[in-house]
Amino acid sequence: MNDYTEMTATLEARMSDLLERAEDIEEDLRHPLEADFSEQAIDLADDEALEGIDDVLRAEIRQIRFALSRIENGTYGTCANCGADIGLERLRARPIATRCIKCASIQ
Repeated sequence: MNDYTEMTATLEARMSDLLERAEDIEEDLRHPLEADFSEQAIDLADDEALEGIDDVLRAEIRQIRFALSRIENGTYGTCANCGADIGLERLRARPIATRCIKCASIQ
């Protein structure tokens, strides 16, 4: 079994950053709309863009949590498709990877 202490720290730091950014977005989305209709239209368009960004952040947070659970249960670094080891270089480049480079390139 590999020691993924460094990878765990990297994933936890990334998740902390993403959670902070997502909270900032959610706080911004809670603001009341302006009284002026033209300002409301701008606010709503901005809110729609922020919601899209928040969705992307939340998806990455879920992937990081999944990676951390795989580290904890000993399946991290094993391809979910073929069972081969996922190269350390790949994990460093994409710590949330669930497939080896060969299986990832087939999709």
